[in-house]
Amino acid sequence: MADLLRVANSPGFERWQEQVRRTGGCSDPIHLSGLTVTRDRASGNVLYSYSTEGEPGGRLRVACGNRRASRCPSCAWLYAGDTFHLIRAGLTGDPGKGTPRTVRAHPKVFATLTAPSFGPVHNRPSTGRCRCGVEHGEGASELGTALDPGAYDYAGAVLWNNHAGDLWRRFTIYLRRELAARVGMTQSALGDACRVSFGKVAEFQKRGAVHFHAIVRLDGPDGPQDAPPVWASTGLLDEAIRAAADRVSVPVPAAGERPAVVLRWGAQVDVQPIGSTATDGAELTEQAVASYVAKYATKAAETTGTVDRRIGELPELDKLPGLPAHARRLIEACFDLDADYPDRRLAQWAHMLGFRGHFSTKSRHYSTTLGALRQVRADYRARQERRERGLPDPDDAPEGSTLTLAHWTYAGHGHTPGESWLATQMHRDLAAGRTAAREARAELDDQEGEDW
Repeated sequence: MADLLRVANSPGFERWQEQVRRTGGCSDPIHLSGLTVTRDRASGNVLYSYSTEGEPGGRLRVACGNRRASRCPSCAWLYAGDTFHLIRAGLTGDPGKGTPRTVRAHPKVFATLTAPSFGPVHNRPSTGRCRCGVEHGEGASELGTALDPGAYDYAGAVLWNNHAGDLWRRFTIYLRRELAARVGMTQSALGDACRVSFGKVAEFQKRGAVHFHAIVRLDGPDGPQDAPPVWASTGLLDEAIRAAADRVSVPVPAAGERPAVVLRWGAQVDVQPIGSTATDGAELTEQAVASYVAKYATKAAETTGTVDRRIGELPELDKLPGLPAHARRLIEACFDLDADYPDRRLAQWAHMLGFRGHFSTKSRHYSTTLGALRQVRADYRARQERRERGLPDPDDAPEGSTLTLAHWTYAGHGHTPGESWLATQMHRDLAAGRTAAREARAELDDQEGEDW
């Protein structure tokens, strides 16, 4: 409270609010100091100049860009939005994002690949009662934890997480092989007739095992703008995905006291066709799939109760009294196995329970990229600022007519306690405004009979 009063009564408080509002209420903004000057190249006249000397604390605050909702809800919201549009463009088509509308008719499914069992855990089966004899409520802290911690294979669990990216890579290879075998083609001939495109996201189960959700789509040989062959179907994809998942294996050599093992996918493989609407016979709609993937693109292992940042040394766990025992044992297993598998960097990724892969990935031809979406947004904001400053539009002015010189240095990051509280309130206000605008838009589109 004392710091909050200090911030509110500081000179330049209104400008500080404006800076933080422009970041969307970022929880951990980057502080920059420096200047920029734009001159007319021919005359040398200064068209615009800016320096952080006049800013609060002599700093400019910009958004951190962290995708984790646990670290920065504001930047995670933006990341989720970009992911939603990237995934949706590959499902419904969007010419502005590199995919034609015709891609909507291409065969596509939503596949889920899981980890095998490392020991029984508390769950909520359809029968109601868990193996422990208790009927756990939704969200119960026991869910996902080992029934018998002494018999649970914590080492096997973190090794599986650590190699999950390798399992996925081999799955994409075997999927093409299975497709070729089922249509009586060589893999080379399959590539000349059909292209497999995908977008995926990783999600942690409560037991601490990562699993993957993937949109898998069949295109023609030139990608989404090319119609797939007549034999391509969701049924073919279903069969090939299940067969490929069953064949994939990753050998892990013996190390220390651990014998050699062969890692595989779990038996639970789910494949569901994706429909354009809820009335076309498919259980999953394009909108639902894109929303689901976007939601989990901003989450990581912290959903299991572990931490959301790197752990320098194992004794740091003693400073986290709220860490669940199940997550703690998984983290300890990462440190215990680190010396036996030095190339796997298990200790470095202990906060991720061994997983070191990308949380969201896509094939080259699935749709646009996150970088392209961010560049469009940056260009739009740059044009807005140039108009506000009275600078010529680069598209209208002769090339090279202006010269911009800039010098920026890193000056820190984050908020003081009072600033953090204010930034959180700003983010909540902005989020409430976005929700209200979205609901108003949806209501308007419903009246017009459109599925926006």
